[in-house]
Amino acid sequence: DNDLPLPPSVPTFGFETARQVGVNLVSNLMEDARTCGRWFLVVSMGRAAGHLALGIGKASAATLTIIPEEFGSTAPTLDGICDILLGSIIKRRSRGQEYGVAVLAEGLIEAIGEKGLGAMAEGQLARYGKVVRDPHGNLRMGEIDFGRMIKDRLAEKLAEFKLDVTLTEKEIGYELRCADPVPFDAEYTRDLGYSAVKFLLSEDASKFGAIISLIDGKMRPLPFETMIDPVTKKLQTRRVDISSEGYECARRYMIRLERKDLDDPTRLASLAATVNLSPEAFKTRFLPST
Repeated sequence: DNDLPLPPSVPTFGFETARQVGVNLVSNLMEDARTCGRWFLVVSMGRAAGHLALGIGKASAATLTIIPEEFGSTAPTLDGICDILLGSIIKRRSRGQEYGVAVLAEGLIEAIGEKGLGAMAEGQLARYGKVVRDPHGNLRMGEIDFGRMIKDRLAEKLAEFKLDVTLTEKEIGYELRCADPVPFDAEYTRDLGYSAVKFLLSEDASKFGAIISLIDGKMRPLPFETMIDPVTKKLQTRRVDISSEGYECARRYMIRLERKDLDDPTRLASLAATVNLSPEAFKTRFLPST
């Protein structure tokens, strides 16, 4: 998931392999979406951070990717996520493109939280599974059919605007963990294993436990005590830095409703006409999701 608290730009091993497999799958879905005129809603692994979803979406040129980090300290809602997707679909339609692929980080479930899921209408949550926590207190993502939940709510929103869109949900999960390593990870893990044994044979091993990292080609043991969250007593989580150029670049290539779309009279008129709303009504409806 690339979420260990390592120095910036230092990946966790296996991340590049998982991304490669994910990119291959999403690229295939992109072509299917184009030829069949449908939208795929792809839920990607990544409990605590959106690195994998963003990495897959960016490298495969998916239409858009939604990750927990973009919501900051505000918990996302199911309706809020679906409004972002709805805006993207409308924007694509206004350009004559009736297909696309959206990548969603599964960590959005955790970000919505048990309280947010519980706010669904009575009996609705039961249609998609149940809230179950593992021995560590984490939500069991596999117990909730998040893709179908998003699909059904988005379909309701599309129906409000009489938009006929074929939606297909797809989960990319355990298959990302079982692939043969790409050359980068094969070499990387060999270097890490060698460095780990080298550390264990050193005097430092008797002084502190550590996670082994490689920075600029050199081994750097990172003491456990510097990586543990003093409050939760768990490893700190490295989240996607949404102020970085990497994320900025990813967002610029996504097709999403932006504030500038609503501020441009020509764009706004085209978007509003797509769903038979007045420009003023369209702006009022979609401003909160930009």
